[in-house]
Amino acid sequence: MHHPAAEAAGFGQRLETVTSAKDPSTVFDRIGGQPVIDALVDAFYRRMDTSAEAKTIRDMHTDDLAPLAAVLKRYLGEWMGGPKLYSQERGHPRLRMRHMRFAIGPAERDAWMACMTGALEEVVDDTDLRVQLAQSFYKLADWVRNDDGNPHDAQHR
Repeated sequence: MHHPAAEAAGFGQRLETVTSAKDPSTVFDRIGGQPVIDALVDAFYRRMDTSAEAKTIRDMHTDDLAPLAAVLKRYLGEWMGGPKLYSQERGHPRLRMRHMRFAIGPAERDAWMACMTGALEEVVDDTDLRVQLAQSFYKLADWVRNDDGNPHDAQHR
């Protein structure tokens, strides 16, 4: 059965909504390729590591963020239409499944988005692309949520 949300979180859509008829290049090309994606991920994890707002999501991770950063760099590269390095190494992203062991509600989504939005502002010069990426990242972050923030629901996870 076709499930658009699952496809959006994986590689099925590769951010087509960010490309347009006027600019048919991939987001990977538009953002500046892997070096810019690497800088974006580095800025993202730097914010997660230092922002008080991100303490809750930072605490979900191991002390050493380098292995996760390497995975996210490959994932985002492929997600944005670049080389298929992530799927060759790890298969389908299965983002919801991989995050199910963590309670991810609106607060965690918003903390993740604050880090990513700050990283986008720091690294991506193209304002239109930055806005479009932020919208796509929000959809992705919201799709990974598995907790609506209701304490009653957390007891039944």
